[in-house]
Amino acid sequence: MDGIDLECVLSEKDLGVKISEDLKWDNQCKEVISKANKILGMIQRNFTDRAKETILPLYKSLVRPHLDYCSQIWNPHYVKDIKLIEGVHRRATKLVESVKDLHYDERLYILGLMRLDKRRDRSDLIETFKILNGNLQSG
Repeated sequence: MDGIDLECVLSEKDLGVKISEDLKWDNQCKEVISKANKILGMIQRNFTDRAKETILPLYKSLVRPHLDYCSQIWNPHYVKDIKLIEGVHRRATKLVESVKDLHYDERLYILGLMRLDKRRDRSDLIETFKILNGNLQSG
C-alpha cells in the first residue's frame, strides 16, 4: 500500500473484537470467556453476600457486557463455543445462594434471566429491525 509492504498477520483486534485470518471466532470466544471468568472469580472471592440483590447487579454490570459486546458480529455458531459461553452464565447463576441447587433453567427463570444464545438472537433481531427501518444512528 503506497509502496509499503503490508505485514501478514494471523489475527487482528479491532474495536475489541479479535478477527482471525480464517474468519473463525474461536479466539474471540476464548478471550471473552477468559475475561468474564476472571471477573466472575473476582466477584466470588470478594463478595460474601450471595443474595440475588447483590450478585445480579454485579454480574449484569461487570460480566455480561463482555459476553454481549459486539455479539452481532462474532455470534458463535459452533455448539462447543455456545456451551463454553453459556458455562460462564451458568456459573454466575450458581453464585446466588438461594437458587444454587436448582436446575439451570429454573435458576434462570427465578433470576429473570434468559439463556445467552437467546439473548444474542434477540439482539440480532433488534439490530436487523433497526437496519431495515433506517433507525441506525450514524456516528
